[in-house]
Amino acid sequence: MWRNTRYGWGTVSILLHWLSALTIVGLFALGWWMTDLGYLDPWYNLAPWWHRSIGLLLFFATLLRLIWRFMNPTPAAHGSRLERLAARVGHTLLYVLLLVVMLSGYLISTARGRSISVFDWFEVPALISRLPNQESIAGDIHWYAAVTLMVLAVGHLLAALKHHVLDRQDTLTRMLNPARSRRQ
Repeated sequence: MWRNTRYGWGTVSILLHWLSALTIVGLFALGWWMTDLGYLDPWYNLAPWWHRSIGLLLFFATLLRLIWRFMNPTPAAHGSRLERLAARVGHTLLYVLLLVVMLSGYLISTARGRSISVFDWFEVPALISRLPNQESIAGDIHWYAAVTLMVLAVGHLLAALKHHVLDRQDTLTRMLNPARSRRQ
């Protein structure tokens, strides 16, 4: 039940999916909240430290998730040809936007040439820094890509609910229960 089959998602894919989803929503909420923090607020430095640390761990988890996805079969999709195409395009856009959000966040954090501490466990070096307006441009990209990612994620959720409730398909159930990965 660890690996995907042609019929459903394995435990690893399911865990990576839900941990990523919760982390992405949490990071978005944290990012939005911390934009209103004042300089004298005690969270002014701590909130971005958490945001960067969790964001970099999510980046590594996303790389692992992509590798895992390419090493495992993708379960057969339900729906019409157009729905299957929309699902493929939607999933690709989710991954692309997620990577854009994380890479632009990295560029914001390393704009002044400083490495990023990940919970004081290890440092991620500043490989690209001091580009003209790097922090500002990367900040705009980060914000708009994050908002677009949230909109697309809501669409993803609504599509899953549509398949589950209206079409009475097991799409959502397969993403909740790895036992559904076995042909019955």
